[in-house]
Order: sequence, then C-alpha cells, then structure tokens
Amino acid sequence: MTDGRPPPHAPASPCVNICVIHPETRICTGCLRSIEEISAWPKLAAEDRRAILDALPARAPLLQQRRGGRAGRIKRGRAAD
Repeated sequence: MTDGRPPPHAPASPCVNICVIHPETRICTGCLRSIEEISAWPKLAAEDRRAILDALPARAPLLQQRRGGRAGRIKRGRAAD
C-alpha cells in the first residue's frame, strides 16, 4: 500500500487544473488522461506513468474537432437561438 506519495523517480502528474471530461472521448481536456488513468495515477509505477505520458500527445487531435456549430446543435436536437 502507498502512503500517498509518488513512487521514487516517478513522473509528476500532467494535471493543469483544467479538469473537464470530454463526453465523447472520455478524456480530460486539460491533461488528456482518461478518468481511469487519473484515478489510478497515485498508485502507478514510474514506467506505467511514463507510458501514459508518452501516449498523451497523440490524444490532442481527438479534442480539436469542432462540435459542429448550428448544424451540430440541430443534429443533437437543440435548435439554434
């Protein structure tokens, strides 16, 4: 069991205090981690943390897609104002 401190030589959390989970990708728009990765982070070994950090840059394009403006609102069932 851990005492709450990160394992020795473990990378720090990539959290940037913008904690918003994208509803479709289910990743945080701030740090790009999944909910599961965020909750497991304190218990992860250094190599597991590094693997997650290495995967984060490839996730950024998932959040750069526009939601569709007026057409997207209509598609989602909300009429434009």
